[in-house]
Amino acid sequence: MAAILFDLDGTLTDPKVGITTCIQYAMSKLGHQPPITDELLWCIGPPLSLSFAQLLQTEEQAVINRAISLYRDRFSTIGLFENELYPEIPKALASIRADGYQTYVATSKPHVYAKQIIEHFELSAFFDGIYGSELDSTRSIKGELIKHILLTENLDPNATVMIGDRSHDVIGAKQNQVFAIGVTYGYGSPEELNNHGADAIVHSPKEIPPLIAVKF
Repeated sequence: MAAILFDLDGTLTDPKVGITTCIQYAMSKLGHQPPITDELLWCIGPPLSLSFAQLLQTEEQAVINRAISLYRDRFSTIGLFENELYPEIPKALASIRADGYQTYVATSKPHVYAKQIIEHFELSAFFDGIYGSELDSTRSIKGELIKHILLTENLDPNATVMIGDRSHDVIGAKQNQVFAIGVTYGYGSPEELNNHGADAIVHSPKEIPPLIAVKF
C-alpha cells in the first residue's frame, strides 16, 4: 500500500499569523526590532533554529535557544491556533483515504503542537500517524524526519510520496528516494520547488488526489 506524507504549515494549514506574530514577540523580548509580517513569510517551513539564526545574525546556540523558548511561550497557548485550514484540504484527504492510501503528517514543527493543530481542525481521522520534531529540535530537518517515518512505519520509499510547499520538503524527499510533490498555494514558489527537484507541482489541494492516482 502506498503512503502519502503531508507537510503541515503551508500545505494543510495556513499558519501565517501565528508563526510571524510569535517570531515578532520573541525578537521584541530579546530587544530586537522585528521585521513586519510580510518580511517573515520565508520563516514558514524551515526549522525555527535556522530562521532565528538568520534573523538574529548569530550562531550562538544559547541565543537561538532563548529565542525559540520565547517563541514557544506564546505559540503553545495562542499562536498554534492563529491558523487557518485550507478549505479544499478535508475533501482532498477524504478522497485519498477513500482510495486506500496510508497517510501521515510529516512536519518540522514539534509533534506535540502538530497533534493539537490536527485535532483542532478535526483532521485526526484522516491520518495513520502524526510525525514532527522533538522539542530539542531532534528530527527538525525534513530529511531526517522522513527517514524516521520510513523506518518506523516500514514504508517502501518507492511507494511513498512527500507533499509540501517548501524546498526543505523536496530536499528531504529526494534524500530518501521519495517522490516529491510541491504545492504552490503555500509559501514556496514554483521556482523554489522546481530548483530543488520537485517531481510534480500542484496549485491547489484538489489537484493532489488525481496526481497521486496517476502516480500509482
